[in-house]
Amino acid sequence: MNNIKIEVNGLAELDDAAKKIITFAQEERIFIFEGEMGAGKTTLIKVLAKTLGVTEVVTSPTFSIVNEYDMNGNVIYHFDFYRIKNIQEAYDIGYEEYFYSDNICFIEWPGKVESLLPEHHVKIEITAVSENDRLLSISKI
Repeated sequence: MNNIKIEVNGLAELDDAAKKIITFAQEERIFIFEGEMGAGKTTLIKVLAKTLGVTEVVTSPTFSIVNEYDMNGNVIYHFDFYRIKNIQEAYDIGYEEYFYSDNICFIEWPGKVESLLPEHHVKIEITAVSENDRLLSISKI
């Protein structure tokens, strides 16, 4: 199975959705998140990080481009490429050291660095169905 769809009806169902995504991903370490502004990318990442054992507060790295979180002695990197002006900025932060570190990477606005993304990753498309409901389309690339 290379893709699944998950209907999320309100925030209360996000924990279950996160567990399904992690199970589906198996050994994949790179997760890209696509969706309109306000679709819930960061909210889903917060729940995924918590499900994976992160206890610190997860916030959007909108200005820092990347945040790092401890996951039971391992690391999760959370990227937000929304504000980068060109691909050189990704080179400047040393994206390769993150993407190819064998650590989990959550990447918001991946279209800004599409040519740099590892060949294999999990793509999560978030579609707002209503104010509180989302459709998650998850695929392994």
